[in-house]
Amino acid sequence: MRILLTGTSGQVGGALLPYLSERFDVLAPRRDQFDLTVPERLPSELDRLRPDLIVNPAAFTSVERAEDEPELALVVNAEAPRAMARWAARHDVPLVHFSTDYVFDGSGETPWREDDACNPLSAYGRSKWEGERAVQASGASHLIIRTSWVYAAAGNDFLRTIIRQAKEQDELRVVADQFGAPTSAASIGRSVSAIIAQHPSPRELSASFARAGGVVHLANSGSTSRHGFASSIVEGLRARGQAIKARRVRATTTSEYPSRVRRPANSRLDLTRPREVFGVVTPSWQEALASELDLLGGGE
Repeated sequence: MRILLTGTSGQVGGALLPYLSERFDVLAPRRDQFDLTVPERLPSELDRLRPDLIVNPAAFTSVERAEDEPELALVVNAEAPRAMARWAARHDVPLVHFSTDYVFDGSGETPWREDDACNPLSAYGRSKWEGERAVQASGASHLIIRTSWVYAAAGNDFLRTIIRQAKEQDELRVVADQFGAPTSAASIGRSVSAIIAQHPSPRELSASFARAGGVVHLANSGSTSRHGFASSIVEGLRARGQAIKARRVRATTTSEYPSRVRRPANSRLDLTRPREVFGVVTPSWQEALASELDLLGGGE
């Protein structure tokens, strides 16, 4: 099976590449070869590549920039997936598309289920929701995978920010009223590749996607606050003998950090469906974090 994998320079795409390449023929075009900012060109590129499966983790992921460039966020996160999904529908090719907890408004404390109503708070969340709707309306066999708080040892993300600050500052201040499951890109890569490997033909994949209702939530298990995640990172660095300056991680509130971006306070995701449909059980966020910190070795 030939798989077109987008966004391999990003965290999720980069994590998926080695896992999928072990079992399948993976097409991983560079960004300039398969440019999501120009959706009208994608069908001709797909005609040339002729994949049996499309896996699309590529996205406009900067929530801050999306407030300044909402049109570009919509192009990449909604118009490009629409073009891919319509091509997939015409050619009976299944599509795996990645989305986010930001499609929800973050109310309450209960983990979000796949069929809960979407109500995004930000331009980024709205663009990802529009992408979901475009994929669902296309007629293509699809699996939308929503995840949350994605990070990796290599990348520019919350993990790397906390590591840098811990090495430079005596005290870190991190919000303690936003809750979710920190999710390593490696965990996503292993889980999604396992789902695909269980159904090694497009027809089998399409049937399994239908059983899942076209949407699943995938994250590391358990939950914590941003403050709890940051504290665990600092403790993990210290336990591994890394030289850090930070002596304290102080808990603060979202209101202390005025921002144009409204982030969900509750990003917990219910993980029942991937377990029941695909048998996928992810490690705890603590286990996943320990693995990522081990990759850092003695330095950054």
